Amino acid sequence: MTAGGTKGVRPPSGYPPPERATLPDGTVLDLVALAREVCSRYRTEYPDEEGRYGDAGMAWCVHDNQHILNWAVLTLDDPAGFEKEIGWLAQVLAARDFPLDRLARDLEIAAEAVAGHEHVAARLRSGVAAVPS
Repeated sequence: MTAGGTKGVRPPSGYPPPERATLPDGTVLDLVALAREVCSRYRTEYPDEEGRYGDAGMAWCVHDNQHILNWAVLTLDDPAGFEKEIGWLAQVLAARDFPLDRLARDLEIAAEAVAGHEHVAARLRSGVAAVPS
């Protein structure tokens, strides 16, 4: 998943994503490791992205997924808040010609990656509905 539409995309900039998130029970999630896992699985499903976005594509994927995972944790009690964040991200990506069906699949992959934290996985799956088809 990337925020650009051609090879030669610049690496992520702007607000840096958080590296960790703390669940209500005190469990700390390593968002960097989880995002890398999501992106590894994602790239397996969409190998064409390397040619389309170059090396920066993976950096954007990790960057965006750190934010997505963090939003999922921060909005455990606020599904509308998560859907709002995903809706905003979908608009940004659509403006850059990113295929939104891939954002929806990314959310599903992220839910799989947080196995063992079903409440977080459920929040991630709930975001799929916020992605325009």
